[in-house]
Amino acid sequence: MENYSIRKIKKEDNQAVAALIRAVFDELNIPKVGTAYEDPYLDLMFEEYNKPKSVYYVVEKDGKIIGSAGVAPLENEAETICELQKMYFLPETRGLGIGSQMMAQCLQSAKDFGFEKCYLETMPFMLDAQKLYKKVGFEYICSPMGSTGHTSCPVWMLKKL
Repeated sequence: MENYSIRKIKKEDNQAVAALIRAVFDELNIPKVGTAYEDPYLDLMFEEYNKPKSVYYVVEKDGKIIGSAGVAPLENEAETICELQKMYFLPETRGLGIGSQMMAQCLQSAKDFGFEKCYLETMPFMLDAQKLYKKVGFEYICSPMGSTGHTSCPVWMLKKL
C-alpha cells in the first residue's frame, strides 16, 4: 500500500478517529460494554493523548485516516509500565505490514518515554492482532493489570521494552 503516512494525531482528527474505532467494533462485533468503545474520551483522543508520556498516532492515506494506535501510562500501575491503546485498522489496511510499522512507532515512543514494560488487552478472536503482538515480543499473562475499565477484554499481554 503506497501513499500512506504515520503521524501524531491532530485535534481535527478526533471525529475521524472515533468513527474508525466505532466502525471496527461494529465490523468485528466487539462488545461495546467494558471495552474502549465506552471510554469517555473516545471523541477527544487528541486531548486525551496530549498529556505527559502519552502519544497517539494515525495512519493516513489520501487524506483519510485508516488506522490508529497509541501508548500512555497504564493507570494504577508502576510508572514504568505503559499500555498500548486503541490499535485499530480498517479492513483494507490489514495484512499489509502497516500494523507492524505502527507497532514499531508506538514501542519506540514507549522506550523514549522511559517505560520498561508495555501492557495490552485484546479479544480472544482477534487472532491476527495477537499474532502481531507475539511477533514483537508480547507474552500472555494470566490476569489483567492496572485499571483500564475494559472488563470485557479477557486476553492480557505484556512486553519488556
